[in-house]
Amino acid sequence: MARKPSTGSKPAKSKLVKAEAAPRTGAVNAASSKTASSKTASSKAKPVSTKTARAAGSASVSTGSNVPQFSREQEFAALKDMLLIRRFEEKAGQMYGMGLIGGFCHLYIGQEAVVTGVNMASTEGDSSITGYRDHGHMLVIGMDPKGVMAELTGRADGLSGGKGGSMHMFSADHRFYGGNGIVGAQVSLGTGLAFAAKYRGEDSVSLTYFGDGAANQGQVYESFNMARLWRLPVVYIIENNKYAMGTSLERAAATTNLSQRGRSFDIPGEQVDGMDVRLVKDAAERAIKHARSGEGPYILEMLTYRYRGHSMSDPAKYRSREEVQSMRAERDPIEMVRQRLLANKMASEEELKAVDKGVREVVTEAADFATQSPVPDPSELWTDIVA
Repeated sequence: MARKPSTGSKPAKSKLVKAEAAPRTGAVNAASSKTASSKTASSKAKPVSTKTARAAGSASVSTGSNVPQFSREQEFAALKDMLLIRRFEEKAGQMYGMGLIGGFCHLYIGQEAVVTGVNMASTEGDSSITGYRDHGHMLVIGMDPKGVMAELTGRADGLSGGKGGSMHMFSADHRFYGGNGIVGAQVSLGTGLAFAAKYRGEDSVSLTYFGDGAANQGQVYESFNMARLWRLPVVYIIENNKYAMGTSLERAAATTNLSQRGRSFDIPGEQVDGMDVRLVKDAAERAIKHARSGEGPYILEMLTYRYRGHSMSDPAKYRSREEVQSMRAERDPIEMVRQRLLANKMASEEELKAVDKGVREVVTEAADFATQSPVPDPSELWTDIVA
């Protein structure tokens, strides 16, 4: 789904906040600093508050009653976007197994609600940047599925001419700046995008995604300091899928409430149920408004879960099959939307099957295109080289 158009005229060119400016007081810390209880998830999917801390050792958070409701149009829009990501990634995994996709390939299956909800809250002109689990981010902002899939297969019609593969795609037209293969590199780059927006007087926000595995990188905190010092319009979105590259957060981090990693820089942050697209959109609207209004950076820790391994080569033996099956059964972001549509009589099973069928046709077309597109000419080895 395309981003909603920006409203209002651009503000006058902003001047950077001087380094000696006094820190802002009363920073929002929506996530409680108290340790949340370690209750396990119930047998049925339940909505959760965006303002509660993560339960110890669990991807679920305590329940709340302040869940925003979607209209039928919003539910369908979210469903279509998340289904496109899911079916695309399933096809990519299949093609990887067939040897049609080489190199690294990191699938976004299970995390679809994060980028979908954030995109629903953003406006045209906002920039986005992420790490190497990037296919879903490109699809949801309107980049052509055929071009994305053709890049995965290394073909000339791919978004990077077949040279970038899964981890390195880019679109200036969509203000999407990667796809970055170095863990945490996109955080400093995303901060730079926010710096450029402020310097130029643009009314845009940098949506900078990174994972729990990148949250301990040093450049993240250098970026936090700069962003807060100059009140840059950036929202840091931590996609906490619990296991980084294969090590649980509890084993790798001294503090596991990642939303509070900006506390020493006076950056507000909150934890969000990243499996519920409604809560993601609600929190993203709040964070983007904060950044766009000149208040500076904001941190959103999205509590999510990936169903597949870190990459296609990861057997994910660090967690049990039962854990994955439980998340799929109880907290699947797509199934929760389907169930709401049916329960609220907003759609019939036939309508939902038709949506899925249409999405599958788009993905099949993209796969066919990606296998029929020509490989790059050998002369392309000598283009796009910067000495």
